[in-house]
Amino acid sequence: MTQRPLHLPRRALCATLLASLSIAPALPVRAQAQKPGRTVVAEKVTVRFVNAEIEAVSRAIAAMVKRPILVDPRVKGTMTLYSEQPLSTAEAFQTYLSTLRGLGFAAVEVAGLLKVVPEADAKLQTGSVSVGEVARRGDQIVTQVFRLQHENPNNLVTVLRPLISPNNTINANPGNQTLVVTDYADNLQRIARIIAALDTAGTTDVEVIPVQHTVAADLAQMVSKFIDSSGTGTAAAGSLATGTAGGASVIADARTNALLVRAPTAVRLAQIRAVIDKLDRPASAQNPAGNIHVVYLRNADATKLAAVLRAAYSASGSGSGTGGSTGSAGGSTGMTPASGSLGSTGAGSSAGASTQSTAPVAAAASPSTGGFVQADPATNSLIITAPDPVYRQLRAVIDQLDARRAQVYVESMIVKMDATKAAEYGFQWQGLLSNGSNSTGLYAGTNYSTGSGTNLASATIATTTGSTSGVSVGTGLNIGLIQKIAGVYTLGALARFLESETGANVLSTPNLVTLDNEEAKIVIGQNVPFITGSYTSSTSTSSSSVNPFQTVERKDVGLTLRVKPQIGENGTVRMVIYQENSSVVESTVSNSAGPRTDKSAIETTVVVDDGQMLVLGGLLKDEYTDGEDRVPGLASVPLVGGLFKSAARKRIKTNLLVFLRPVVMRNQGEADQLTLNRYDAIRAAQQDGQPKPSRVTSINEGPQLPENPAAATLVRPAAPSASAPAGTPVSPPAGPATEPAPAR
Repeated sequence: MTQRPLHLPRRALCATLLASLSIAPALPVRAQAQKPGRTVVAEKVTVRFVNAEIEAVSRAIAAMVKRPILVDPRVKGTMTLYSEQPLSTAEAFQTYLSTLRGLGFAAVEVAGLLKVVPEADAKLQTGSVSVGEVARRGDQIVTQVFRLQHENPNNLVTVLRPLISPNNTINANPGNQTLVVTDYADNLQRIARIIAALDTAGTTDVEVIPVQHTVAADLAQMVSKFIDSSGTGTAAAGSLATGTAGGASVIADARTNALLVRAPTAVRLAQIRAVIDKLDRPASAQNPAGNIHVVYLRNADATKLAAVLRAAYSASGSGSGTGGSTGSAGGSTGMTPASGSLGSTGAGSSAGASTQSTAPVAAAASPSTGGFVQADPATNSLIITAPDPVYRQLRAVIDQLDARRAQVYVESMIVKMDATKAAEYGFQWQGLLSNGSNSTGLYAGTNYSTGSGTNLASATIATTTGSTSGVSVGTGLNIGLIQKIAGVYTLGALARFLESETGANVLSTPNLVTLDNEEAKIVIGQNVPFITGSYTSSTSTSSSSVNPFQTVERKDVGLTLRVKPQIGENGTVRMVIYQENSSVVESTVSNSAGPRTDKSAIETTVVVDDGQMLVLGGLLKDEYTDGEDRVPGLASVPLVGGLFKSAARKRIKTNLLVFLRPVVMRNQGEADQLTLNRYDAIRAAQQDGQPKPSRVTSINEGPQLPENPAAATLVRPAAPSASAPAGTPVSPPAGPATEPAPAR
């Protein structure tokens, strides 16, 4: 018979082990009751497994404890289980469980069965759940529910999580104050003792601390920050819920401007009271307004600068949290900055609607260490609510932004030159043959549309009918042949010759001054109405209550210049320009659809050096037209063919160019120099336009500017001294401006 040398020794070993353990009793917890008076002695066993398969060892242990043990198919490998001294059945079973734990496996109880699974899956398959005290011991995975009496379960999760095995879990249920822990039974015994030590009753005393010199809501946020940093160190910043930060909480009452403080111990309560006393102090004598500062601006616009400061401070992250709304004496709420921006949380006074309630400060709200900036357009000043360090930072920024801005003098030159040259010539022949009865006749002649001369046919018919209306002689040289028909003289032939030449030269120089990076506009022209709609009644009855009407839109027609300069550091000026030159066509003024306008416009962005000229654009137009009317056949006859045709030619030249020159004025001296230059130029023009002296008329002079405009200076009143009586307006503080500010 063939033997199997590889399997026979292992089977023999297992059989021997099963035989040696068959007399071992079950675990004490499952032992049956014995008869009274009979002593049962648990026998000892010696366990010796060296590199044995886990499944084989599990079957041997199952036979020993008389409980089925199932091995998960994923549990593979060998184990060594060895004892020098005889062990009881319970000790041998615990040694087996400890060896499995060292190999990364665990035994869980499922429906009365023991199941060996990988440790990572043990927490999902265990069916053993206990509530209250931990009754089991050993290296078996179980789930334990702990009910807390005083402590917040969320706080204990942070403390106990490092003590839990890596593959096991701990969860909190704040709704019913419980902790659910899945771990080895021995570790649960230790965790139970830790929970019992931490879950102790705290003080229930609540102390009301009045706030005398600051806002209770702001102080509550700051004190809560201190509690969190000096407490357990695990609470979120600004969290004031009961049980957080070592059980201490601070609540602000806006109605009484007081703080409600609860602490777990008297020592903790004394610490919080000491912090509140140090923070609730009156303002210093140098700044009686406390954290409220007023800054008068010299050059900048308060409304725009306030928006810039709020945006810049918010972007820098200096604000430590979301700013609340600030109530006024009337109960209205002020500015509410965005998260992280300048803001302070206040409360409305008792005279108005309060914006705070007697409730813990929200966890998302952190102390208002920033402030807010509000503009007063009436006095062009900023009202800053911020502590001194923040105010000093803002004041440094304000001093830099409140500098005198440079100005730009923009001079535009629009040059338009028109030249028109025209030449015309032509011959017309007319004839009328009559039979003498003056009732019938034969008419023949030539008539041309070329040119602008007299229509000979119309003139002949008008003469024969006795009507002379509409008959006019064209411009130029006209030579006519007169004949008498029916006793009336008419033109029988007309020769016309004309050559004309016209020209125009227009120079427009609109100019204006504007601040750096500010748009300016100048319009020189007329405001012309344009019909946009009309209504006429369609009924002929007089009972209609709606009268006919027209809707009119008025538009500026003339010269328009709109420019926005931006001064660069290298002496350049970037300008966004729109220039328009429009005029109404005189011949279309009486049109039913409204007049027509000629318009030339340019819109562009350019960069020009300071004081330099730049051409923006223009139009160079050269137009030529000609026309000729002739009598077929006769006009081609040599020598005399020219008597049977009319010709006209015209050439139009138009030149339009737009030039621009910016001049930067960085201080008052440069502005005065440019102003005097323009002043002298217009005064010289007035002098040249003065009427010549006459003894006949009494008007011998026109208006004229004074000779020296700088002679008249404005004297500003001096600012009141520090010893001025109460009620005297206080002048603004000195700033970086180059000229003194008026007293306010």
